[in-house]
Formats: sequence, structure tokens, C-alpha cells
Amino acid sequence: MGVAVLRKQGLWQPVDPLRLAANIDAVLFDLDGTLLNSDDVAVELLAARLRPLLRQRSLLAARRLLMFAESPGNSLITLLDRFGLDGPVMSLNHRIKHQGASRTVRHYRTVKGIGDMLLQVAAKYKLGIVTTRTRFHIDAFLTQQAALKPLFAVCCGLEDTARLKPHPEPVELAASKLGLPANRCLMVGDTTVDIHAARRAGAWACGVLCGFGERRELERAGAHLILDSTADLKDILFST
Repeated sequence: MGVAVLRKQGLWQPVDPLRLAANIDAVLFDLDGTLLNSDDVAVELLAARLRPLLRQRSLLAARRLLMFAESPGNSLITLLDRFGLDGPVMSLNHRIKHQGASRTVRHYRTVKGIGDMLLQVAAKYKLGIVTTRTRFHIDAFLTQQAALKPLFAVCCGLEDTARLKPHPEPVELAASKLGLPANRCLMVGDTTVDIHAARRAGAWACGVLCGFGERRELERAGAHLILDSTADLKDILFST
């Protein structure tokens, strides 16, 4: 089971699973690096380009390069959010990429154990997706994972809000559509952008290490939980 921690008075202590389970009615998930193993796909694609130069070390080099780029990227999104420019910039970015969107869909694969976890969690909690991906990508994911599609009561993507994560609006919108206050929701994501959005909305925040997020930066962002994998969530919420 993944390691769970709670920040309290500057110290990180094991979270009480019963406390968390009793204080939420819904779980909201990011897509990339959280439900989708897209970060590993990105590593593999970059490694293929680096292989002629680095050979056996290409996979490790690709992962380090992408992880190195992730933190500045998240910092830039946070800065853009402060000036209200996150929406326009991300919209432009997605329009540029949309031409090749159909090619990226074939690379979709879920994080190991996600299916079983979602089925178990959905029996007790409402589920939602909160992502900066477009509706096209959300629908493609749900079409490929047809058995999981009925489990998600709400999906919030790029086109649904004027402001994007780390702004709280996407989390607040998803909670509102579920008929819940944000403080009854748990937001699960692999980057500081997800954690900031959750905390600003007043929701619980869970960071996962199966994407590009690193423990130290997720802790600094204020995550209530840190899990090795999103699939470990069932062990936390159903701990007795």
C-alpha cells in the first residue's frame, strides 16, 4: 500500500483513514499521470528519439528530462493563473495540439490497478474527472474504457471553465454539479497544480507518485495525502 501522510503543525503524520473516509462524499481525478499512464508513454516516446545518442541510458535520461521540465511547467501555469492568463494560453496550446490529437489517443493506457480501484470506490462515493484535457480527450478515454464510463457522474475539462487548475474553479464546478460543497470532495492528482486547485477550493487533496510529481513538491503544495499509486486509494478509503 502507498504511503499516506497528513501535514499538521509543520509535521507529516500518518492520516487517519477513517477520518478521511467519513469526511468526503466524492472523489475527483486528474487524467494524465493519475488515471492515465500517459507520463510513461511520453517517456517512451522521448526515449525512442534519444536512443541513437544514449542507447541503454535513453529511458532513464528521458524520464529525468521530463521530470525536470514538469516543475517549471507547473510553476508557469501557476504564474499565468495569478494574472488570469491560464485559460487563453492553455486553449491556444490545445488548439495547436488538436491536429495530432487523434494520434495521441491510441497511446492511452490506464495506471495499473485503476479499474478495480474505481469500481470499489464508486460503490461508496461519487466520482468525477477534473482535467485540463479537452472534451475530445475525455470522451476518447471514456470510450476506450467503456466499463468505467458509467462510474463518472461529472467530467470537467478545458472547455468547461474560464479558469483552469491551479485555479479552484474546475474543482468548484465539479463539486457543484455533484450537488456537494467542495469540502466534501477529494481531488486526486500527480502535480502541484492539482493540489493547489483542491486546497484553494477547500477540498481535500491527494497527490500520487505514479506521474511526474515528486513527494517533496507535493508536500510543499499542501497535499493531505501522498500515495505511491492512484490504485492505492481503495486501501485508504476502505481501511478498517
